[in-house]
Amino acid sequence: MNLPEAHYADVGGGLRMHYHQHGEGPPVLFLHGSGPGASGWSNFNANGLALANAGYQAILPDSIGYGYSSKPEDAVYNLEFMSEAAVRLMDQLGHERFSIVGNSQGGAQALRIALEHPKRVDKLVLMAPGGLEARETYMQMRGIRSMLRCVFGDEGITRDGIRRVFQKQLFDSSLITDELVQDRYEVAMSQPRRVFETMKVDNQADRLTELTCPVLALWGMDDQFCPPSGVRILSESVPDARVISITRCGHWVMVEHPSFFNRMVVDFLDNS
Repeated sequence: MNLPEAHYADVGGGLRMHYHQHGEGPPVLFLHGSGPGASGWSNFNANGLALANAGYQAILPDSIGYGYSSKPEDAVYNLEFMSEAAVRLMDQLGHERFSIVGNSQGGAQALRIALEHPKRVDKLVLMAPGGLEARETYMQMRGIRSMLRCVFGDEGITRDGIRRVFQKQLFDSSLITDELVQDRYEVAMSQPRRVFETMKVDNQADRLTELTCPVLALWGMDDQFCPPSGVRILSESVPDARVISITRCGHWVMVEHPSFFNRMVVDFLDNS
């Protein structure tokens, strides 16, 4: 994987988080989703520089257990563990207040941080966040089932398995390249199976009314991982929300429609 210059920060307990940083200005923390080989750069490489060019400091970490961050074999990779590591990263970088952009599991982390640390979060951007439905609802989604087969199938994680997961994540399959699959596969080979065995994303829908910051949510209507019914849940429950539904788009708005996504996020951060 051809990555730009990266950094590491100690986040306690002997753990380190790997991250990329672009620009100066108000900090924006990007939190990526789950899946074999996932990382901050693979999710948001088309977005960090755009925010930096708009006057923000974009921070793209790999969550603990992912990318080039620490991957402890004995951790329980639940929402509290993942989100608190992200908060400690921002502590280490000296950012008392910041905005967050989160997708999927990263969106669930973003919600948890905003709920548990409301005075620290300025604004929240969510892309098809997890943690809005019962676990059984997610287990019925074709994309989630594909990811579980890729991780826990008899063959283990393979390049073909990762490609099949991507085919569920994207409406436009032409965006899936051999290089992309290979990059994710190489990272996935370093991930302990426990990352996925202990992954737990709580249903936080009943707490959405507690959010005190402005929220922008974007959701692809062809999402096969997090059901688009989340659009209604956010619209009806978040006190200060702008929710955008996008047709001909899967789970990754920021990948399939990067220019639109970047414009919407910059406008929201500048003006909401």
